[in-house]
Amino acid sequence: MCEYELSETAYTKIIFHAAKYPHQAVNGLLLAEKKVGKSSVVQIIDAIPLFHQCLHVTPMAEIALMQIDSYADSKGLAIAGYYAAPENFYDNQIEKAPAAKIADKIQENFKNACFVVVDNKLVTLEHSRSAVQVYGYSNDLNRWSKAKYWLTQSSQTLEGVSLLLKRGAMRDVVDFDNHLDNPENDWTNQFLNQSLKDLQKLY
Repeated sequence: MCEYELSETAYTKIIFHAAKYPHQAVNGLLLAEKKVGKSSVVQIIDAIPLFHQCLHVTPMAEIALMQIDSYADSKGLAIAGYYAAPENFYDNQIEKAPAAKIADKIQENFKNACFVVVDNKLVTLEHSRSAVQVYGYSNDLNRWSKAKYWLTQSSQTLEGVSLLLKRGAMRDVVDFDNHLDNPENDWTNQFLNQSLKDLQKLY
């Protein structure tokens, strides 16, 4: 099974999305380089927040997937994973993750796809350890199984995310629901694609 590396950008967007809507389930897509070389490590480069209201509305999900696939393709990337934060504070197992069929669909097109589940209990202002669990698809078991992963520059990423959460930066993250409410809202969240150090200067 593959191993996964989450960039600080991808991790930041996942956590900000979950933190912006602490009383609702959220989900999103993960982007990686189109081709995984000889290395068995998939580098997750970016995250695209999807929904906090319409998680199970198939037409909306299909529209979002098409637009995001086109965006990823223009950047030389592919949809390589799915993330979700369950609504219930204690539901941190993959079985409780919302709209899991999206992950299965992604895995059909990107065999080394990952499924990231946010552990809500660890999304705190004192962000001392990673608040996600990562799963890869096991063909032998025919199901998602826990995979090895790490964060790029782990300690700096956790420290930077913690500081930005304390400053309320998560309020500015935009998901596809926000974009549907107002098309001017940028679901790619370009402002979050800079380093955490530069991002801290904005807050």
